[in-house]
Amino acid sequence: MALARNSDSEEHLHSTFASRYVRAVIPRFKMPDNSMPKDAAYQVISDELMLDGNPRLNLASFVTTWMEPECDKLIMESVNKNYVDMDEYPVTTELQNRCVNMIANLFHAPVGEDEAAIGCGTLSKGNGNRGEELKGLPTDNPNIVTGANVQVCWEKFARYFEVELKEVKLSEGYYVMDPAKAVEMVDENTICVAAILGSTLTGEFEDVKTLNDLLAEKNAETGWDVSIHVDSASGGFIAPFLYPDLEWDFRLPWVKSINVSGHKYGLVYAGVGWIVWRTKDDLPEDLVFHINYLGADQPTFTLNFSKGSSQIIAQYYQFIRLGFEGYKNIMENCMDNARRLREGIEMTGKFNIVSKDIGVPLVAFSLKDSSKHTVFEIAESLRKFGWIIPAYTMPADAQHIAVLRVVIREDFSRGLADRLITHILQVLKEIEGLPSRIAHIAAAAKVSGGEEKTAKMSLEDIAKYWKRLVENKRNIVC
Repeated sequence: MALARNSDSEEHLHSTFASRYVRAVIPRFKMPDNSMPKDAAYQVISDELMLDGNPRLNLASFVTTWMEPECDKLIMESVNKNYVDMDEYPVTTELQNRCVNMIANLFHAPVGEDEAAIGCGTLSKGNGNRGEELKGLPTDNPNIVTGANVQVCWEKFARYFEVELKEVKLSEGYYVMDPAKAVEMVDENTICVAAILGSTLTGEFEDVKTLNDLLAEKNAETGWDVSIHVDSASGGFIAPFLYPDLEWDFRLPWVKSINVSGHKYGLVYAGVGWIVWRTKDDLPEDLVFHINYLGADQPTFTLNFSKGSSQIIAQYYQFIRLGFEGYKNIMENCMDNARRLREGIEMTGKFNIVSKDIGVPLVAFSLKDSSKHTVFEIAESLRKFGWIIPAYTMPADAQHIAVLRVVIREDFSRGLADRLITHILQVLKEIEGLPSRIAHIAAAAKVSGGEEKTAKMSLEDIAKYWKRLVENKRNIVC
Protein backbone atom coordinates (compact mmCIF):
# COMPACT_ATOMS: atom_id res chain seq x y z
CA MET A 1 0.00 0.00 0.00
CA ALA A 2 1.49 3.34 -1.07
CA LEU A 3 1.99 5.96 1.61
CA ALA A 4 0.04 9.20 1.24
CA ARG A 5 2.16 12.23 0.33
CA ASN A 6 1.22 15.85 0.75
CA SER A 7 1.37 18.26 -2.16
CA ASP A 8 4.52 20.01 -0.91
CA SER A 9 6.44 16.71 -0.82
CA GLU A 10 5.24 15.82 -4.29
CA GLU A 11 6.32 19.21 -5.55
CA HIS A 12 9.92 18.50 -4.63
CA LEU A 13 9.85 15.25 -6.63
CA HIS A 14 9.17 17.18 -9.82
CA SER A 15 11.90 18.67 -11.95
CA THR A 16 12.46 22.40 -11.47
CA PHE A 17 10.89 23.41 -14.77
CA ALA A 18 7.87 21.17 -14.21
CA SER A 19 7.18 22.87 -10.89
CA ARG A 20 3.97 24.85 -10.65
CA TYR A 21 6.03 27.75 -9.29
CA VAL A 22 7.91 28.05 -12.57
CA ARG A 23 4.92 27.30 -14.78
CA ALA A 24 2.66 29.89 -13.12
CA VAL A 25 2.93 33.61 -13.77
CA ILE A 26 4.58 35.46 -10.89
CA PRO A 27 3.02 38.86 -10.03
CA ARG A 28 5.31 41.65 -11.24
CA PHE A 29 4.21 44.60 -9.14
CA LYS A 30 2.77 43.11 -5.96
CA MET A 31 4.03 40.56 -3.47
CA PRO A 32 2.79 37.00 -4.16
CA ASP A 33 0.18 35.68 -1.74
CA ASN A 34 2.07 32.43 -1.09
CA SER A 35 5.65 31.32 -0.56
CA MET A 36 7.66 29.17 -2.96
CA PRO A 37 10.65 26.82 -2.54
CA LYS A 38 14.06 28.48 -2.58
CA ASP A 39 15.23 26.59 -5.69
CA ALA A 40 12.15 27.75 -7.61
CA ALA A 41 12.65 31.37 -6.51
CA TYR A 42 16.28 31.19 -7.61
CA GLN A 43 15.37 29.73 -11.00
CA VAL A 44 12.65 32.29 -11.69
CA ILE A 45 15.00 35.20 -11.04
CA SER A 46 17.98 33.58 -12.75
CA ASP A 47 15.93 33.02 -15.90
CA GLU A 48 14.93 36.68 -16.04
CA LEU A 49 18.50 37.85 -15.52
CA MET A 50 19.64 35.84 -18.54
CA LEU A 51 18.13 38.61 -20.67
CA ASP A 52 20.55 41.17 -19.24
CA GLY A 53 23.59 42.11 -21.26
CA ASN A 54 26.92 40.41 -20.60
CA PRO A 55 28.87 42.66 -18.16
CA ARG A 56 32.19 41.72 -19.77
CA LEU A 57 30.90 43.00 -23.14
CA ASN A 58 29.42 46.16 -21.62
CA LEU A 59 31.96 48.59 -23.04
CA ALA A 60 29.81 51.56 -22.05
CA SER A 61 30.82 51.23 -18.42
CA PHE A 62 33.99 52.21 -16.58
CA VAL A 63 32.97 49.98 -13.68
CA THR A 64 34.92 46.81 -12.85
CA THR A 65 33.29 43.59 -14.04
CA TRP A 66 35.90 41.01 -13.02
CA MET A 67 37.85 40.23 -9.87
CA GLU A 68 39.90 37.25 -8.73
CA PRO A 69 38.06 34.33 -7.08
CA GLU A 70 39.95 34.88 -3.81
CA CYS A 71 38.57 38.44 -3.65
CA ASP A 72 35.09 37.21 -4.56
CA LYS A 73 35.35 34.90 -1.55
CA LEU A 74 36.34 37.77 0.76
CA ILE A 75 33.40 39.80 -0.53
CA MET A 76 30.93 37.04 0.29
CA GLU A 77 32.47 36.50 3.73
CA SER A 78 31.94 40.18 4.61
CA VAL A 79 28.68 40.88 2.80
CA ASN A 80 26.74 40.90 6.09
CA LYS A 81 28.91 43.55 7.78
CA ASN A 82 27.55 47.08 7.99
CA TYR A 83 30.48 49.41 7.45
CA VAL A 84 29.01 52.11 9.68
CA ASP A 85 29.22 49.86 12.77
CA MET A 86 32.81 50.87 13.37
CA ASP A 87 32.91 49.94 17.05
CA GLU A 88 31.52 46.48 16.27
CA TYR A 89 33.82 45.91 13.28
CA PRO A 90 37.06 47.67 14.25
CA VAL A 91 39.25 45.68 11.85
CA THR A 92 37.09 46.66 8.87
CA THR A 93 37.39 50.28 10.00
CA GLU A 94 41.15 49.90 10.21
CA LEU A 95 41.27 48.51 6.65
CA GLN A 96 39.30 51.50 5.42
CA ASN A 97 41.74 53.87 7.16
CA ARG A 98 44.66 52.06 5.56
CA CYS A 99 43.07 52.49 2.14
CA VAL A 100 42.54 56.22 2.74
CA ASN A 101 46.20 56.65 3.71
CA MET A 102 47.42 54.63 0.71
CA ILE A 103 45.35 56.80 -1.62
CA ALA A 104 46.44 60.03 0.08
CA ASN A 105 50.08 59.05 -0.31
CA LEU A 106 49.49 58.06 -3.93
CA PHE A 107 48.09 61.57 -4.50
CA HIS A 108 51.03 63.26 -2.70
CA ALA A 109 49.04 64.58 0.28
CA PRO A 110 51.31 66.34 2.81
CA VAL A 111 50.88 63.60 5.40
CA GLY A 112 53.63 62.80 7.90
CA GLU A 113 55.06 59.33 8.42
CA ASP A 114 52.85 58.61 11.45
CA GLU A 115 50.04 61.00 10.57
CA ALA A 116 46.56 59.83 9.53
CA ALA A 117 45.20 61.12 6.25
CA ILE A 118 41.75 62.76 6.11
CA GLY A 119 39.24 60.94 3.96
CA CYS A 120 36.65 58.21 3.79
CA GLY A 121 35.24 55.46 1.64
CA THR A 122 32.19 57.21 0.24
CA LEU A 123 31.01 60.44 -1.35
CA SER A 124 30.94 63.45 0.96
CA LYS A 125 30.20 67.14 1.03
CA GLY A 126 33.23 69.34 0.51
CA ASN A 127 34.33 72.63 2.04
CA GLY A 128 31.15 74.49 1.18
CA ASN A 129 31.40 78.25 1.66
CA ARG A 130 32.92 78.18 5.12
CA GLY A 131 35.85 80.28 3.92
CA GLU A 132 33.54 83.01 2.65
CA GLU A 133 31.71 83.10 6.00
CA LEU A 134 34.99 83.65 7.86
CA LYS A 135 35.94 86.51 5.54
CA GLY A 136 32.54 88.19 5.64
CA LEU A 137 31.86 87.53 1.95
CA PRO A 138 28.34 86.71 0.69
CA THR A 139 27.20 83.10 0.97
CA ASP A 140 23.59 83.33 -0.21
CA ASN A 141 24.23 82.28 -3.82
CA PRO A 142 27.07 79.69 -3.90
CA ASN A 143 28.33 78.33 -7.19
CA ILE A 144 30.73 75.75 -8.55
CA VAL A 145 32.61 76.23 -11.82
CA THR A 146 32.96 73.13 -14.03
CA GLY A 147 33.18 72.16 -17.66
CA ALA A 148 30.06 71.16 -19.60
CA ASN A 149 31.62 67.69 -19.78
CA VAL A 150 31.09 67.22 -16.04
CA GLN A 151 29.59 63.94 -14.80
CA VAL A 152 25.89 64.00 -13.96
CA CYS A 153 26.57 63.57 -10.22
CA TRP A 154 27.71 67.21 -10.14
CA GLU A 155 24.45 68.33 -11.71
CA LYS A 156 22.55 66.31 -9.10
CA PHE A 157 24.55 67.88 -6.29
CA ALA A 158 23.90 71.38 -7.63
CA ARG A 159 20.15 70.79 -7.92
CA TYR A 160 19.71 68.98 -4.60
CA PHE A 161 21.75 71.49 -2.58
CA GLU A 162 20.69 74.60 -4.50
CA VAL A 163 24.16 75.43 -5.75
CA GLU A 164 24.58 77.17 -9.10
CA LEU A 165 26.61 75.14 -11.60
CA LYS A 166 28.54 77.48 -13.87
CA GLU A 167 29.60 75.44 -16.90
CA VAL A 168 32.37 76.25 -19.34
CA LYS A 169 30.99 75.34 -22.76
CA LEU A 170 32.85 72.98 -25.07
CA SER A 171 33.75 73.41 -28.73
CA GLU A 172 34.48 71.08 -31.63
CA GLY A 173 37.87 69.51 -31.11
CA TYR A 174 38.14 70.74 -27.50
CA TYR A 175 35.96 68.60 -25.26
CA VAL A 176 37.28 69.52 -21.80
CA MET A 177 37.13 72.59 -19.58
CA ASP A 178 39.27 75.53 -20.67
CA PRO A 179 41.18 76.63 -17.52
CA ALA A 180 41.29 80.31 -18.56
CA LYS A 181 37.54 80.47 -19.20
CA ALA A 182 36.89 78.64 -15.92
CA VAL A 183 38.86 81.17 -13.87
CA GLU A 184 37.05 84.03 -15.63
CA MET A 185 33.78 82.62 -14.24
CA VAL A 186 35.04 82.53 -10.65
CA ASP A 187 33.52 85.17 -8.35
CA GLU A 188 33.18 85.84 -4.62
CA ASN A 189 30.43 83.19 -4.35
CA THR A 190 32.44 80.37 -5.92
CA ILE A 191 32.88 77.35 -3.65
CA CYS A 192 35.48 75.73 -5.86
CA VAL A 193 36.47 74.93 -9.41
CA ALA A 194 35.96 71.25 -10.22
CA ALA A 195 38.53 69.81 -12.61
CA ILE A 196 37.99 66.42 -14.24
CA LEU A 197 40.87 63.98 -14.48
CA GLY A 198 39.45 61.67 -17.10
CA SER A 199 36.40 63.04 -18.90
CA THR A 200 33.65 60.48 -19.37
CA LEU A 201 33.18 61.77 -22.92
CA THR A 202 36.68 61.30 -24.30
CA GLY A 203 38.86 60.12 -21.39
CA GLU A 204 40.96 63.29 -21.60
CA PHE A 205 42.65 64.80 -18.52
CA GLU A 206 41.92 68.45 -17.85
CA ASP A 207 44.88 70.78 -17.29
CA VAL A 208 44.83 71.06 -13.50
CA LYS A 209 48.32 72.60 -13.37
CA THR A 210 47.34 75.58 -15.54
CA LEU A 211 44.07 75.93 -13.63
CA ASN A 212 46.00 76.02 -10.33
CA ASP A 213 48.39 78.72 -11.59
CA LEU A 214 45.63 80.94 -12.99
CA LEU A 215 43.50 80.53 -9.88
CA ALA A 216 46.48 81.40 -7.65
CA GLU A 217 46.84 84.68 -9.54
CA LYS A 218 43.15 85.49 -9.20
CA ASN A 219 43.10 84.67 -5.49
CA ALA A 220 46.12 86.89 -4.96
CA GLU A 221 44.47 89.78 -6.84
CA THR A 222 41.09 89.53 -5.11
CA GLY A 223 41.91 88.16 -1.68
CA TRP A 224 39.56 85.26 -2.27
CA ASP A 225 40.31 81.70 -1.23
CA VAL A 226 38.74 79.68 -4.06
CA SER A 227 40.16 76.16 -4.20
CA ILE A 228 40.19 73.25 -6.64
CA HIS A 229 38.45 69.92 -6.24
CA VAL A 230 39.72 67.25 -8.62
CA ASP A 231 37.15 64.71 -9.74
CA SER A 232 39.53 61.89 -10.60
CA ALA A 233 36.82 59.23 -10.58
CA SER A 234 38.23 57.63 -13.74
CA GLY A 235 41.80 58.93 -13.87
CA GLY A 236 42.91 58.84 -10.25
CA PHE A 237 44.10 55.24 -10.46
CA ILE A 238 45.65 55.76 -13.90
CA ALA A 239 47.76 58.94 -13.72
CA PRO A 240 50.02 57.87 -10.79
CA PHE A 241 51.01 54.69 -12.64
CA LEU A 242 51.22 55.86 -16.26
CA TYR A 243 51.99 59.58 -15.91
CA PRO A 244 53.86 59.99 -12.60
CA ASP A 245 55.32 63.38 -13.59
CA LEU A 246 51.93 64.89 -14.40
CA GLU A 247 51.06 67.49 -11.74
CA TRP A 248 47.35 67.31 -11.01
CA ASP A 249 47.10 66.30 -7.34
CA PHE A 250 48.15 67.66 -3.93
CA ARG A 251 51.49 68.73 -5.38
CA LEU A 252 49.48 71.77 -6.51
CA PRO A 253 48.77 74.08 -3.55
CA TRP A 254 45.19 75.02 -4.51
CA VAL A 255 44.03 71.42 -4.84
CA LYS A 256 42.27 70.85 -1.53
CA SER A 257 40.29 67.65 -2.14
CA ILE A 258 40.23 64.72 -4.57
CA ASN A 259 37.70 61.98 -5.16
CA VAL A 260 38.40 58.71 -6.97
CA SER A 261 36.26 55.69 -7.81
CA GLY A 262 37.50 52.42 -6.39
CA HIS A 263 34.99 50.64 -8.59
CA LYS A 264 36.49 51.96 -11.82
CA TYR A 265 40.24 51.69 -12.30
CA GLY A 266 40.60 50.97 -8.60
CA LEU A 267 39.58 47.51 -9.87
CA VAL A 268 36.75 46.80 -7.39
CA TYR A 269 33.14 45.87 -8.16
CA ALA A 270 30.55 48.67 -8.13
CA GLY A 271 29.88 50.37 -4.83
CA VAL A 272 33.01 52.09 -3.50
CA GLY A 273 34.33 55.60 -3.97
CA TRP A 274 36.98 57.52 -2.05
CA ILE A 275 37.58 61.13 -1.11
CA VAL A 276 40.67 62.59 0.53
CA TRP A 277 41.42 66.10 1.75
CA ARG A 278 44.74 67.84 1.61
CA THR A 279 44.89 68.42 5.38
CA LYS A 280 42.60 68.27 8.37
CA ASP A 281 42.09 72.05 8.14
CA ASP A 282 40.45 71.61 4.73
CA LEU A 283 37.58 69.64 6.29
CA PRO A 284 35.77 72.10 8.60
CA GLU A 285 34.80 70.66 11.98
CA ASP A 286 31.20 71.86 11.57
CA LEU A 287 30.77 69.35 8.72
CA VAL A 288 31.66 66.48 11.05
CA PHE A 289 28.83 64.90 13.03
CA HIS A 290 29.32 62.80 16.15
CA ILE A 291 27.04 59.89 17.02
CA ASN A 292 27.20 57.66 20.09
CA TYR A 293 24.31 55.22 19.80
CA LEU A 294 26.39 52.46 18.20
CA GLY A 295 28.55 51.92 21.28
CA ALA A 296 31.16 54.69 21.08
CA ASP A 297 31.66 58.25 19.88
CA GLN A 298 31.86 58.03 16.12
CA PRO A 299 32.62 61.00 13.85
CA THR A 300 30.98 60.91 10.42
CA PHE A 301 31.04 63.34 7.49
CA THR A 302 29.37 61.25 4.79
CA LEU A 303 25.95 61.86 3.25
CA ASN A 304 24.87 58.25 3.50
CA PHE A 305 24.87 55.98 6.56
CA SER A 306 24.53 52.20 6.39
CA LYS A 307 26.45 50.48 3.63
CA GLY A 308 28.23 47.19 3.05
CA SER A 309 31.85 46.53 3.96
CA SER A 310 32.56 44.16 1.09
CA GLN A 311 33.88 46.67 -1.42
CA ILE A 312 36.15 48.36 1.12
CA ILE A 313 37.68 45.00 1.99
CA ALA A 314 37.96 44.23 -1.72
CA GLN A 315 39.80 47.52 -2.26
CA TYR A 316 42.31 46.65 0.44
CA TYR A 317 42.77 43.24 -1.17
CA GLN A 318 43.62 44.85 -4.51
CA PHE A 319 46.06 47.30 -2.93
CA ILE A 320 48.10 44.64 -1.14
CA ARG A 321 47.64 41.96 -3.81
CA LEU A 322 48.73 44.09 -6.77
CA GLY A 323 50.87 46.80 -5.23
CA PHE A 324 52.22 49.65 -7.34
CA GLU A 325 53.81 47.21 -9.77
CA GLY A 326 50.57 45.30 -10.38
CA TYR A 327 48.46 48.39 -10.94
CA LYS A 328 51.04 49.78 -13.35
CA ASN A 329 51.11 46.54 -15.36
CA ILE A 330 47.32 46.45 -15.62
CA MET A 331 47.05 50.10 -16.70
CA GLU A 332 49.81 49.63 -19.29
CA ASN A 333 47.98 46.61 -20.68
CA CYS A 334 44.72 48.58 -20.87
CA MET A 335 46.47 51.34 -22.81
CA ASP A 336 48.08 48.82 -25.18
CA ASN A 337 44.67 47.31 -25.95
CA ALA A 338 43.18 50.79 -26.41
CA ARG A 339 45.92 51.60 -28.95
CA ARG A 340 45.27 48.33 -30.78
CA LEU A 341 41.56 49.09 -31.01
CA ARG A 342 42.24 52.67 -32.09
CA GLU A 343 44.53 51.49 -34.90
CA GLY A 344 41.93 49.02 -36.13
CA ILE A 345 39.18 51.67 -36.14
CA GLU A 346 41.41 54.15 -37.99
CA MET A 347 42.21 51.51 -40.62
CA THR A 348 38.54 51.32 -41.61
CA GLY A 349 38.86 54.84 -43.03
CA LYS A 350 35.34 55.65 -41.84
CA PHE A 351 35.96 57.31 -38.49
CA ASN A 352 37.63 60.29 -36.82
CA ILE A 353 39.22 59.54 -33.43
CA VAL A 354 38.20 62.18 -30.88
CA SER A 355 39.82 60.67 -27.77
CA LYS A 356 43.42 61.49 -26.88
CA ASP A 357 46.53 59.35 -26.46
CA ILE A 358 47.01 60.53 -22.88
CA GLY A 359 44.15 59.92 -20.49
CA VAL A 360 41.76 57.10 -19.62
CA PRO A 361 42.17 53.97 -21.77
CA LEU A 362 39.20 54.38 -24.07
CA VAL A 363 38.52 55.04 -27.73
CA ALA A 364 35.92 57.63 -28.74
CA PHE A 365 35.25 58.03 -32.45
CA SER A 366 32.82 59.71 -34.82
CA LEU A 367 31.76 58.98 -38.38
CA LYS A 368 33.46 61.06 -41.06
CA ASP A 369 30.23 61.04 -43.06
CA SER A 370 26.91 61.02 -41.19
CA SER A 371 24.74 62.05 -44.12
CA LYS A 372 23.29 58.55 -44.71
CA HIS A 373 23.99 56.55 -41.57
CA THR A 374 24.76 57.43 -37.95
CA VAL A 375 26.76 56.15 -35.00
CA PHE A 376 23.43 55.24 -33.40
CA GLU A 377 22.81 52.66 -36.14
CA ILE A 378 26.27 51.22 -35.62
CA ALA A 379 25.76 50.92 -31.85
CA GLU A 380 22.43 49.15 -32.33
CA SER A 381 23.84 46.80 -34.97
CA LEU A 382 26.77 45.80 -32.75
CA ARG A 383 24.33 44.60 -30.09
CA LYS A 384 23.51 41.52 -32.16
CA PHE A 385 27.06 40.35 -31.42
CA GLY A 386 26.60 41.10 -27.71
CA TRP A 387 28.61 44.33 -27.64
CA ILE A 388 27.14 47.18 -25.59
CA ILE A 389 28.70 50.38 -26.93
CA PRO A 390 27.16 53.80 -26.28
CA ALA A 391 26.50 56.41 -28.95
CA TYR A 392 25.84 59.97 -27.82
CA THR A 393 26.09 63.62 -28.76
CA MET A 394 28.53 65.97 -27.05
CA PRO A 395 27.34 68.61 -24.53
CA ALA A 396 27.01 72.34 -25.30
CA ASP A 397 28.42 73.83 -27.49
CA ALA A 398 29.44 70.74 -29.43
CA GLN A 399 26.04 69.04 -29.78
CA HIS A 400 26.55 68.55 -33.50
CA ILE A 401 29.25 65.93 -32.81
CA ALA A 402 28.02 62.36 -32.19
CA VAL A 403 30.43 59.64 -31.10
CA LEU A 404 30.80 56.00 -30.15
CA ARG A 405 32.91 55.23 -27.07
CA VAL A 406 34.63 51.99 -26.07
CA VAL A 407 35.99 51.81 -22.51
CA ILE A 408 38.95 49.46 -22.08
CA ARG A 409 38.92 47.69 -18.71
CA GLU A 410 41.24 45.10 -17.20
CA ASP A 411 39.19 42.19 -18.56
CA PHE A 412 39.11 43.48 -22.15
CA SER A 413 41.80 41.41 -23.85
CA ARG A 414 43.70 41.81 -27.12
CA GLY A 415 41.61 38.99 -28.55
CA LEU A 416 38.38 40.83 -27.74
CA ALA A 417 39.79 44.00 -29.30
CA ASP A 418 40.50 42.15 -32.56
CA ARG A 419 37.06 40.54 -32.51
CA LEU A 420 35.37 43.93 -31.98
CA ILE A 421 37.27 45.40 -34.95
CA THR A 422 36.07 42.50 -37.09
CA HIS A 423 32.46 43.08 -36.03
CA ILE A 424 32.70 46.84 -36.67
CA LEU A 425 33.90 46.12 -40.21
CA GLN A 426 31.04 43.66 -40.69
CA VAL A 427 28.47 46.19 -39.47
CA LEU A 428 29.88 48.91 -41.73
CA LYS A 429 29.57 46.61 -44.72
CA GLU A 430 25.98 45.71 -43.79
CA ILE A 431 24.68 49.25 -43.27
CA GLU A 432 26.35 50.52 -46.45
CA GLY A 433 24.04 48.17 -48.35
CA LEU A 434 20.96 49.52 -46.57
CA PRO A 435 18.89 52.60 -47.44
CA SER A 436 19.55 55.67 -45.34
CA ARG A 437 17.77 55.70 -42.00
CA ILE A 438 17.99 59.48 -41.81
CA ALA A 439 14.95 59.79 -44.10
CA HIS A 440 13.06 57.23 -42.01
CA ILE A 441 13.76 59.12 -38.79
CA ALA A 442 12.81 62.42 -40.42
CA ALA A 443 9.51 60.86 -41.52
CA ALA A 444 8.86 59.71 -37.95
CA ALA A 445 9.60 63.21 -36.70
CA LYS A 446 7.20 64.68 -39.27
CA VAL A 447 4.38 62.39 -38.15
CA SER A 448 4.93 63.13 -34.45
CA GLY A 449 5.96 66.77 -34.51
CA GLY A 450 5.02 68.59 -37.70
CA GLU A 451 6.69 69.80 -40.87
CA GLU A 452 9.12 72.18 -39.20
CA LYS A 453 10.97 69.32 -37.48
CA THR A 454 11.97 67.79 -40.79
CA ALA A 455 13.44 70.95 -42.26
CA LYS A 456 16.90 70.33 -40.91
CA MET A 457 17.56 67.71 -38.27
CA SER A 458 20.67 67.96 -36.13
CA LEU A 459 22.53 64.92 -34.84
CA GLU A 460 21.02 65.68 -31.44
CA ASP A 461 17.52 65.45 -32.96
CA ILE A 462 18.43 62.23 -34.72
CA ALA A 463 19.79 60.78 -31.47
CA LYS A 464 16.50 61.48 -29.68
CA TYR A 465 14.34 59.93 -32.39
CA TRP A 466 16.64 56.98 -32.89
CA LYS A 467 16.53 56.23 -29.16
CA ARG A 468 12.73 56.41 -29.22
CA LEU A 469 12.49 54.06 -32.19
CA VAL A 470 14.88 51.54 -30.60
CA GLU A 471 13.05 51.63 -27.26
CA ASN A 472 9.71 51.09 -28.99
CA LYS A 473 11.15 48.12 -30.86
CA ARG A 474 12.49 46.57 -27.64
CA ASN A 475 9.18 47.10 -25.86
CA ILE A 476 7.42 45.23 -28.64
CA VAL A 477 9.93 42.39 -28.44
CA CYS A 478 9.57 42.19 -24.63
